[in-house]
Amino acid sequence: MGHSLGAAPIRALIVEDNRDICENIATYLEKHRFILDFAYDGISAMHLALTSPFDVIVLDLMLPGMDGLSFCQKLRADAKVETPVLMLTARDTLEDKLKGFKAGADDYLVKPFALQELHARLQALCNRSRRNTDTLLTVGDLTMNRSTLQVHRAGRRVDLNPAGMKILQRLMEQAPSVVARGDLETLLWADEQPDGDALRSHLYKLRQAVDRPFDSPLIHTVHRIGYRIAEDTQ
Repeated sequence: MGHSLGAAPIRALIVEDNRDICENIATYLEKHRFILDFAYDGISAMHLALTSPFDVIVLDLMLPGMDGLSFCQKLRADAKVETPVLMLTARDTLEDKLKGFKAGADDYLVKPFALQELHARLQALCNRSRRNTDTLLTVGDLTMNRSTLQVHRAGRRVDLNPAGMKILQRLMEQAPSVVARGDLETLLWADEQPDGDALRSHLYKLRQAVDRPFDSPLIHTVHRIGYRIAEDTQ
């Protein structure tokens, strides 16, 4: 098959209104450990991209509802989703390619294309985005890159203040174990503890950023002990 048995499957969103092309892509990529979702217009694709985590997006330029350039611009500028995007198009002029890259595409493939090349380009995009996996902390659909200090949930960027970043990193490093309140207070303030319950205030802000915009909470309070981060509340 050309892949190792231990390789992680790649989850891809294919945004293409030509059903025959979708069928061809599915037949080929599913043999290579790809898990595929399909959208046939830009609006449906945007809903999927914002609600499900994907490793890569294959995006046709000409789409009903919302064209590929508009989709890519909204994905990057408005939704802050940084999932790699490979743009498909029948247009092969330099100007068209530059528009695609300016909109936020990571790679470009001109129709008609060989399925082997599509596979190779998608694999390269995913390898590039996964190459820092040793620096990546993951809990459910939440990720933190310890090198860049970028946090994403369901593909969307989460902005945190320095205290929130420190707390989240410690919780994710210890997940799913409980981190004691005292440990978090020492992490933030060492021996100079502030008056009042400053930690609770920081946890509130962290939850507003990490949990509130999403369906299920990840940060849980363990009464009288501390906090933990996990997909469940057990």
